[in-house]
Formats: sequence, C-alpha cells, structure tokens
Amino acid sequence: MTPEYFQTFARYNRWMNLKVYAAAGNLTDEERKQDRGAFFKTIHATLNHILVADRIWLGRFTAAKLEAGSSGPGGIRSLDQELYADFQELRAAREQMDAQISDWASALTPEQLAAPLRYGRNECSTWSAVAQLFNHQTHHRGQITTLLTQAGQDVGATDLSAMLREEH
Repeated sequence: MTPEYFQTFARYNRWMNLKVYAAAGNLTDEERKQDRGAFFKTIHATLNHILVADRIWLGRFTAAKLEAGSSGPGGIRSLDQELYADFQELRAAREQMDAQISDWASALTPEQLAAPLRYGRNECSTWSAVAQLFNHQTHHRGQITTLLTQAGQDVGATDLSAMLREEH
C-alpha cells in the first residue's frame, strides 16, 4: 500500500460522503432518525458512528491526547455515541473531518505506513489500520446507501471508478 493509494481513498471518502449527506439531506429529521432495523438503527446514528470511528482512528494516527476513560479525542466513550443530534452540525463536522483526513493522507510517507501503530495495548501495522479506516467507512456507507434507497433517495454511482472518471 502506498501513500497515493490512501490519498485516492481519502478523495473517494470525501466524494461519497458528499453524495450520502446530500441524499440524507432530502429527508426530514424524523425520517433520518427512524429506526430502520440497521445495526445502528437509523441513518443519523450510522452517520454519527462513522464520524466517531474516524475521530478515533485519526486520533490514533496523530497520537492525540485523550481524556481519562475516553477512547477518542473530544471525550469519545462509545462507538454509538451521538456527537451531533442536529443534522446540519453533523454534516459540517463530517466535512471538517474529511478535510482533516485528506490533509493527513496527503502527508503520508511509505516509512510511516510501514511502521507499527501502537494504541492502548494494541499494535498493528499502520498501513493495515489506515486500510481499516477507509474499509469501515465504505462498509457503513453501504448500509446507509441501502437505507436511503429504501427511503426513496438515490445516492447515484458509488464506485471508485465513477469518481475517477468524474475527476478526469
């Protein structure tokens, strides 16, 4: 895995999040927060979860200081923690996180990716943790895309190749 590979996925991440949030923005708050039987129950809660996980992983990559008892920056204590009840605040935080991920990915080096990543009592290769960051987002965005389709919203093309064609 190369820095360019992950930089491409950072762009894909941002592109897909813009599409998902645009489609979710067509729903009412009640529709976004309706229990649809998904793992995190609602579209809104699943979007929150992705942001929680991204903050945790980016905090690990940047060695962010954590409050006692938290698993992520800003006092994150659980993977289902609601960071923002308001959709527009959640959307703005997502856009900010996508910019942070892109900035961080643009500075990656092969040496950083090859190095071990230590967090808590865990250790893994940095490249595999970065792959997990993007894989996790894709997994849950797939769930959200299904929920949005069931709610009558079409996200459009979701393939990486569609983004690459759009860029060129």
